[in-house]
Amino acid sequence: MSRIAISSVGDVDFGGLVSHLLDVPDAIGKLMAPSSRSHHESRNSESKGNIPVDILDTPKELIFYMDVPGLSKSDIQVTVEEENLLVVRSNGKRKRSDEEEEGFKYLRLERTTQKLIRKFRLPDNCNTSAITAKCENGVLTVVVEKLPPAPKSKTVEVAIS
Repeated sequence: MSRIAISSVGDVDFGGLVSHLLDVPDAIGKLMAPSSRSHHESRNSESKGNIPVDILDTPKELIFYMDVPGLSKSDIQVTVEEENLLVVRSNGKRKRSDEEEEGFKYLRLERTTQKLIRKFRLPDNCNTSAITAKCENGVLTVVVEKLPPAPKSKTVEVAIS
């Protein structure tokens, strides 16, 4: 069973917490909710929201479906850092209507206008040079190809003369 690590007030190992609460195997738990951010990232003055995501694991690829309503493909950046860390972030903010200038005013603003960021630690069997992404109808789909399994070594028995 995984342990939940709390290093100081506000720093919780969410990957361990998700694995513990849902009894998810460690490998899948780390993919879904990687370890908590560093002190510097979590204390950053810039506010960043999370991107809701569904992750599909198929025999040949990992597919990430992320909700990004109101963002165009030019507002989104998908990168791989540190060899196996998939990072999805928005460069811009969601646009608000210009109706307020015409004498209208918003009564409620519930949709986030924060910059969005999400990080995923990819398994070792992923081909990070073959990642594709497309954005259609407010859904970003990122496909990470898996490497074929390494061939099993053959054992050859040699007769001793």
